[in-house]
Amino acid sequence: MQLVHGGDWAGYRAQYGQDALDFSANVSPLGLPEGVAKAITAALTTADRYPDPLCRALRAKLAAHEQVPMEHILCGNGAADLIFRLVWAAKPRTALLPAPTFAEYAAALETAGCTIRRHFLRESEDFAVTEAFISAVDEDTDMVFLCQPNNPTGQLTALPLVEALLHRCEACGALLVVDECFLDFLPESEALTAKKLLASPHLIILKAFTKLYGMAGVRLGYCLCSNIALLEKMQAAGQPWAVSSLAQAAGLAALDEAAYVAQVQALIAQQRPILRDGLRALGLRVLDGSANYLLFQAPETLGDALRPRGIVLRGCGNYPGLDSSWYRTAVRTAPENQQLIKALQEVLA
Repeated sequence: MQLVHGGDWAGYRAQYGQDALDFSANVSPLGLPEGVAKAITAALTTADRYPDPLCRALRAKLAAHEQVPMEHILCGNGAADLIFRLVWAAKPRTALLPAPTFAEYAAALETAGCTIRRHFLRESEDFAVTEAFISAVDEDTDMVFLCQPNNPTGQLTALPLVEALLHRCEACGALLVVDECFLDFLPESEALTAKKLLASPHLIILKAFTKLYGMAGVRLGYCLCSNIALLEKMQAAGQPWAVSSLAQAAGLAALDEAAYVAQVQALIAQQRPILRDGLRALGLRVLDGSANYLLFQAPETLGDALRPRGIVLRGCGNYPGLDSSWYRTAVRTAPENQQLIKALQEVLA
């Protein structure tokens, strides 16, 4: 079975008998917050009961955290679960995606027999989303996906452009899906979020605990949308107990981890330019990303050369719009980033 995402630690361990330094998954390098780990342990006593299928306590706390009504929140088994639920609930006939972008949008759309139209972003513009993407939305478009910042490019779309895209979707009767799963890594996320546009029933925002809180194995995501009828359809589109009691307890605890979040944001803000400049010093082309990862161009053999050395990057050759010379690396701690640069120096030499 061919895996299309990064973070396949189990595959690496099966091949090499040990764990790699994994730069292929864009998860907080600080690991699971201590408060979250304790909450999961404490919740083990409830493991013999079915979890709350409506995630009432978690949604109530999220409502206060996000400053939106509780009725506008749906929780899921990670953001990926919500992407599939959305597609199955809305049943779009034609969807528009930027390319390159996160692979799971197309994967979900294909399960519903949806026609996928890709708007290829220009390499000469560092794969930025421009007004040309807005112009690509037409009367035949039922759904549009925008990753903010985009995965794997790390490019942010300015909020006025997001708003113009939403207005275009409204005019054409399309649903706009803004994926903000990586946005909270940025200290200025509140100024960049599309939440202020949520009055529109044509907008749905995807968010997740997965990345920011180092909870990838816990599987917990949520979406924000004022279209309650759509959320009800999404709730009914999958199995009823999508979020385990342990995941719900983890989410409740994570929302109290403000100091941890600030620490992660500061680490990424400090290390991203250092890692970017280190890669450029090796003669590599690196995009000026605004996320906890960087997209860069290197020899196609780079990924295979690093694996035996215990380092894994995300090869991006399977992203429509990119070829095998493109790689994505997570931004991790200073010692880990230095280890990557050192290994790159040896391999590229």
